[in-house]
Amino acid sequence: MKTPPVVSPQEWEAARQRLLAEEKALTRARDALAARRRRMPWQAVEKEYAFEGPEGRVGLLDLFHGRRQLIVYRAFHEPGVSGWPDHACVGCSMLADHVGHLAHLNARDTTLVFASRASQPDIERVKARMGWTMPWYTITDDFDADFGVDEWHGTNAFIREGDAVFRTYFINVRGDEALGSTWSYLDMTALGRQETWEDSPEGYPQTPPYEWWHWHDEYGKGGEA
Repeated sequence: MKTPPVVSPQEWEAARQRLLAEEKALTRARDALAARRRRMPWQAVEKEYAFEGPEGRVGLLDLFHGRRQLIVYRAFHEPGVSGWPDHACVGCSMLADHVGHLAHLNARDTTLVFASRASQPDIERVKARMGWTMPWYTITDDFDADFGVDEWHGTNAFIREGDAVFRTYFINVRGDEALGSTWSYLDMTALGRQETWEDSPEGYPQTPPYEWWHWHDEYGKGGEA
């Protein structure tokens, strides 16, 4: 293996500063892209969809759990998928391992769920084996085909206005690799991180960063979300 040169601390720091300038430019570009997502048009969801959950049959609106926004990751756990029946597909499983504590998303009025075609007993079994705790539903109709995730994994974002549901964004293929953290999920939503520094349309909910952040077991104990 041909390795890079070994240099002095001063030369190393100079090289790091050159890359840091590029990293900061990438961060600003990522923020600008998220701002454009917040201005994406919305697609009305006019069709009724049904899922099976731990407590029985539910609709798409129920998946919000009363919150304003919903993120649905289509995971492949079903007959015919590598790993069945003991595992979900290896890529979907790796993404599931990266999902952060959901209390932080919930504090931003956002729910994350997984959806597959496996039955609820099969889903609960693999969740228990792998130590996953995210809500995970069974697709029973054309939801996966209608939202571009019938043949490959992908993540759809939705928002609701009362009982009206709208699709706001979609990420798939290698885009899913960046997901898992609270920030990456919020950045794909219509409302974003909902922090005052963001470039968002007028009237969008925003609060200062740090002020809404909390320990995941303390939300709700002092008036927080």
